[in-house]
Amino acid sequence: MIENLILIWPFLMLLPVISFLYATVGHGGASGYLALMALFSFATETMKPTALLLNLFVAGIAFYYYYKEGYFNKKLFFSFAFASIPFAFIGGTIDLDPALYKKILGILLIFAILKMLNVFGKERDEIKEVKIWQGLIVGGAIGFFSGLIGIGGGIILSPVILILHWGKMKEAAAVSALFIWVNSAAGLIGQVSTGVTLDFQSFVLVGIAIIGGFLGGYFGSKKLSNNNLRFLLAFVLALASIKLFLI
Repeated sequence: MIENLILIWPFLMLLPVISFLYATVGHGGASGYLALMALFSFATETMKPTALLLNLFVAGIAFYYYYKEGYFNKKLFFSFAFASIPFAFIGGTIDLDPALYKKILGILLIFAILKMLNVFGKERDEIKEVKIWQGLIVGGAIGFFSGLIGIGGGIILSPVILILHWGKMKEAAAVSALFIWVNSAAGLIGQVSTGVTLDFQSFVLVGIAIIGGFLGGYFGSKKLSNNNLRFLLAFVLALASIKLFLI
């Protein structure tokens, strides 16, 4: 964690902002937490489990609000979850070289930036049904990558759902929220099985992040739109991505 007390306060102030923004679109925020931890020079070995732990709580809150509003599509969720859960566990057991991990994370953050800027597909009236083989391939691939990097996979799944017309915006958010939760749980269990441990500070961060998660989940499910904050988050992600490529 951060040992410099001067740096911990900016980190703690930015953390609930990130959880708020991600929760508004049904995400847990792992890519944002990883970006923030990279900016504040967290140790690589603490980044993955901490991000997944935060994901469990924030994505769970986001799912509750979207489910309550009636946006959850059970069939769409299980199309991806059957393959993603075991592959997220497998990915969580693999320990990447820190240098390689940072480069892969840097690329992922570019994807997250594009998602925050709404570059990816928009919802359409025409909805297509997910074929079994499509769900297994997409779910398995995203699940493995999620466990490997320390994310829930929603930042990838929700654009895929919209681009391929498998669901509408709010539906994609609800499905992604639970998808993130199960993948984060599987990935974290995979890491713990290899001897990774979580310290007390990680749970303190949970208490701070869920504040933003509750607010984001509530307002997001009520059709909140806040483009200025999205641009700010995209800027933070861009800074972190640049840093990861340079170090």
